[in-house]
Parts: sequence; structure tokens; C-alpha cells
Amino acid sequence: MASLAQMHTAEHILTRVMRERFGATRNFEMHLTERKGKCDYDVARDLAPEDLAEIERLVNEVIARDLPVETETIPLEEAREKYDLWKLPEEVQEVRIVRIGDFDATPCAGEHVRHTGELGRFVIVSAGRKEDGLLRIRFKLRPAG
Repeated sequence: MASLAQMHTAEHILTRVMRERFGATRNFEMHLTERKGKCDYDVARDLAPEDLAEIERLVNEVIARDLPVETETIPLEEAREKYDLWKLPEEVQEVRIVRIGDFDATPCAGEHVRHTGELGRFVIVSAGRKEDGLLRIRFKLRPAG
């Protein structure tokens, strides 16, 4: 069973892949447990089995790079210039950024692993449209090997 830190780090990687490869603007909703995760994206088309295989491949390539996962705190004004802050509470004056090597940097207050190599193997369990039109991807992390 994966930890929440592992699942949350995997979600960051998945979301970056969805933005880069399929034009998703953000992860609209997510629910993570130690056993599974689900994330909702605004993509223009349904994903074919080969698209899902490509997502798995791309996420697992990032995991295999064993990138460092680091955090830094920056002033709110600087964060506004660089990041989508739609989930940020209004009273915040500083923003914590989670960096996954040279792959991604995202505002986040959650727990994460120290290196992507700690995640294991990313597997998509299912994907499909919800009633609101968003694409939901369900995933798990399995031990590497």
C-alpha cells in the first residue's frame, strides 16, 4: 500500500502530464487514499486506451528519473505572477511551492516524498467522463519491479 505522500506526489506528476499532453488547465477535484486516487480534468476529448497507456508511460518515466522533490516558500505577489492560485485561501501571504526536479513546480501544502523513485509504478485503473463533463482518472501505485 502506498502512503498519502506517495499518492500526492504521483498526482502532481499526473496533473503535469495531463496539462502538457492533453491541454488540461488544472486538476479540478481529487481524492487520494493510501490505496487509490482519482483526479478530474477538463480535457476536450475522451481518451483512447493508447492515450491511457501513454499517460502511464510518461508518469512512470518521470518516476524512474528519481527526481528530487523539494519545497520552497515564496511571497504571494511572486506566486501570483507564476502560478495558478485558484485554491489558495485569501489570507495567505506566502505560498509553498513543491518542485519535482526540473519537471514541475506547483503551489501545494500537502505531504510529498523526497524523490520520485519512492513512488513505485503508476497504474491507471480506469478513466471516463463524469456527468459534469470532466474526465476522471482513477489510479494506483504498485511496488516497483
